[in-house]
Amino acid sequence: MRGIWSLPKAAPALARHLGAYIDLVALDLDRTRREIIAQVVASVIIAVCIFFLIFMVCLAVLAYTWNTPYRLAAIAWMSGGFLLIAVAAVIYRFNVARSEPFFADVRKEWQEDRVILERILFPDKKE
Repeated sequence: MRGIWSLPKAAPALARHLGAYIDLVALDLDRTRREIIAQVVASVIIAVCIFFLIFMVCLAVLAYTWNTPYRLAAIAWMSGGFLLIAVAAVIYRFNVARSEPFFADVRKEWQEDRVILERILFPDKKE
C-alpha cells in the first residue's frame, strides 16, 4: 500500500524517464535505419560488381573451351561452383549473429531503472 502513496513523489521522475525512453527509442530507430540503408547500398554495389565479374569470367571460360571437348565439363563445373557458393551463402546468412539486439539501449536503461522504481514504489520490500 505504501507504494501507491509514494507514487506522487515518483511521478515527475517517471515522466522524465518516460521521455528519456522515448528519446532512446527514437535514437535506436534512427541508428538502425542508417545502418540498414548503408548495408543495403553497399550490398547492392557489391552484388552488381560481383555479378558482372562472374559473368565476364564465365564468358571467358566458355570462349576458351568452346571448340574443345571440355565445353560441357566447363559449364558443369561452373554450375556446380555457383551452387556451392549459393549454399555457403545461405548457411552464412542464417548463422550470422547480430552485433546489437534491437532496442539494446532501451533494454539496458530499463533494467537499471526498474530496480530504482521498485525501491521507490515498494520501500519495505526486502530483496
